[in-house]
Amino acid sequence: MSMIDVLIRVDAICKKYDKYDADKHRNGAAADPFSRLYAAVDADIDAAIEKSERAATETNRAAAAALNSDVRRTKARLAEEVVKLRKLAAKKVKGLSPEEAALRGDLVLALPDRIQSIPDGGSGGGGAADQNGGGNVRPGIKFDSSAENLDEAYFQTTEESEEFRREYEIRRTKQDEGLEFISEGLDTLKSLAEDMNEELNRQMPMMDEIDNKVDKSNADLRKTNVRLKETVNQFRSTRNFMIDLILICIILGIAAYLYDILNQ
Repeated sequence: MSMIDVLIRVDAICKKYDKYDADKHRNGAAADPFSRLYAAVDADIDAAIEKSERAATETNRAAAAALNSDVRRTKARLAEEVVKLRKLAAKKVKGLSPEEAALRGDLVLALPDRIQSIPDGGSGGGGAADQNGGGNVRPGIKFDSSAENLDEAYFQTTEESEEFRREYEIRRTKQDEGLEFISEGLDTLKSLAEDMNEELNRQMPMMDEIDNKVDKSNADLRKTNVRLKETVNQFRSTRNFMIDLILICIILGIAAYLYDILNQ
């Protein structure tokens, strides 16, 4: 995906969630939910048409399939928004003329045709040539349905499709919640890592000071040991001298005693 595709996708996402910008819609249309929702639906239809055109010109099949899948999801979501618009159009709004109310109903009635006319890469996205068989690549393949059989009831949703759509929306909502939870966890881990790094940066000078004090204490301890050893050696030398002096005195006393005995 090139940078241009990224910018286009970001712009489409911004337009998609533009309806949730409270500050932007606070002035003017804040008191009219129908106008706000209809503007959002109209913008989504334009974005879906743009994606469909990109999918038609996309050479990469995987990218084209992804774009068509996104268009189909958008069409399914827009169909639900049409139901909300019908309810809002039926409500009476203060200051709204009957002509404007009738115009709103006509706008809502035209939305399903606009949504269904968006090509999404499916069997229903072809033109009249495909329905009549003129656009078939393989002449041997024939379709049972024709333009005469494709009435309004043909496009009505069934309970099974509605159940599938609801299940899909529930799963997508759960997936979004899981991604939001993971994102919050990653943000928390990032904050913790930044706090730990900041705390380590504050503790580094203190650690260096402690190391210096420990080295100084070791040097003082070695000097004290040397002085203590010298003191012990000096004390031992003095004690030996006193013992030697006492022994000499004893020997001299014995010699004097023997001398007196021999003289008698």
